[in-house]
Amino acid sequence: MGEQVLYFDDVAEGDEAPVRSHVLTRTDLVTYAGASGDYNPMHHDEVKATAAGQPSVFGHGMFSMGFLGSAITDYVGVGNVRRFQVRFARQTWPDENLQTKIVVTAKRTEGGDHLVDLDVRLRNAEGEEKVVGEATAVLASRA
Repeated sequence: MGEQVLYFDDVAEGDEAPVRSHVLTRTDLVTYAGASGDYNPMHHDEVKATAAGQPSVFGHGMFSMGFLGSAITDYVGVGNVRRFQVRFARQTWPDENLQTKIVVTAKRTEGGDHLVDLDVRLRNAEGEEKVVGEATAVLASRA
């Protein structure tokens, strides 16, 4: 079955992408450390993390950004993101249920490209914002 295409003509300001959820596990932290090469012990060594004053190990910011980024590409299509920037607002903790929120904030045409601007956020189940940012994607037009 082919990938569903999101068309510029079918998007309106205020539209929201489907929410993507993931419960962060300690295995995610170790797997991401291996994949990224970021072996900071704050992300995998409970003893060192608590000795440094943290309540526990915590998630890599770039894991959170990557999870949010994959939700964006699920919505607008792989290869269509032109800009993606975030601010890391709070740490993520093992066993937190992380949820994406992606909202269309504007649409415009520039130089023949049909662009949508997105407000993008990653929150836990209690609504605490972990990552806050914005993205711009180019979409195909039916015209």
